[in-house]
Amino acid sequence: MKKLNKDKILHKLPSNKVNLKIYHEIDSTNDEAKRIELDKDFHVIIAEKQTKGRGRIGKKWSSPNSGNIYMTICTENDLSKIPISLITGLICKKAINKISNKSIIMLKWPNDILLNDKKIGGILVESEVYDKKIRTIIGIGINIKIKKEESWWGDLSKFSIEAKRNELINQILSDFIEKSDKLDFNWMDEWKNSCIHMNKKIKINNGDAFEKEAIFLGVDKHGNAIVKTNQGKEFISSGEISIKGVY
Repeated sequence: MKKLNKDKILHKLPSNKVNLKIYHEIDSTNDEAKRIELDKDFHVIIAEKQTKGRGRIGKKWSSPNSGNIYMTICTENDLSKIPISLITGLICKKAINKISNKSIIMLKWPNDILLNDKKIGGILVESEVYDKKIRTIIGIGINIKIKKEESWWGDLSKFSIEAKRNELINQILSDFIEKSDKLDFNWMDEWKNSCIHMNKKIKINNGDAFEKEAIFLGVDKHGNAIVKTNQGKEFISSGEISIKGVY
């Protein structure tokens, strides 16, 4: 397992904008982002292992010390005009494709990163208010190599990414900083082309006691899912969707 390297991760990133902290072990990179004081536009926290890693809706995110990516980007820059979860997923997809030199990654609304119909990564976006400023906290988990007993997950072990982990993180951060400075860029077409369930039948679970069947039509500029149900077109702002044959 290649160790995290601060110099390689920060390569060509603007030193006046980015602060990076690397931990061998931590409870949660997102939780640490809530505890620290920010002295630059972006504070990045990366750990080799998380003891309390989590995903959306309180789900546990397995975070052993096996060369995966457990990273949080936090900022008090105003990102309210963009659907940060969808855009971060798109950034991760493009970075993995570039480093692997293969077009292998697909996305699932609202925050899943997929390879061969299995989840290899996810995005957890949270926000906190500090001194009347909104701190956006973007957690990114990507499985480079998982344990055999967790084979229901996917990983990138077949694509020699493990030796390029620092370069992959650098690419994600570079693109994230660039996109956050350009809030008016066109992301929707690219996200739709990356979506594994465009125009397909899905099931929606938004916390109700039942699942609703629908056809996934796309997303709007706010990142809401646009679906067609028996009642007509609907906009879904939160929840989970499932697709037959896809984790």
